[in-house]
Amino acid sequence: MLASVASYAQHAVGTVSLKPEVGLSIANTTKTNTDYKVGLSAGAELEYQAGEIFSVSAGAIYNMQGNKLGSYKTNLGYINVPILANVYVVPGLAVKLGVQPGFCVSKDNTPAKTVDVAIPVGLSYEYNNFVLDGRYNFGVTKAFDASDAKNSVFQVTLGYKFDL
Repeated sequence: MLASVASYAQHAVGTVSLKPEVGLSIANTTKTNTDYKVGLSAGAELEYQAGEIFSVSAGAIYNMQGNKLGSYKTNLGYINVPILANVYVVPGLAVKLGVQPGFCVSKDNTPAKTVDVAIPVGLSYEYNNFVLDGRYNFGVTKAFDASDAKNSVFQVTLGYKFDL
């Protein structure tokens, strides 16, 4: 049993890898009668392989967020900093959970808060160093000054991981 658990490691224990990634964000805000808005998600993450099936990662990812009501869009740009625990449950497949502070770097005449905190939950699959990552970011802080709405973002990215 221990031999099969040990085979789940993606990279050697103690290694650090870098993963540039690009993809889509599908964003909305809770407590609003709005539609999801599709935008860009791009950045990079560092991952430290702490054990045979466990790693920790941190990154900086630009996400286009906001919402849409008819032809009107609320456009918010965030630099999100996901800090994640990754557990490799089978070879190549990781379950992710963490915390994500985000910093609003662009907004279109919207009284958006400058700092956002979310709980990212997701899965990733790695094959030949290519990583398909899908996660949902549960907003835990108010997105706007005048509302109790929180950011709700699903993101899918494709990256390439290489050891440093």
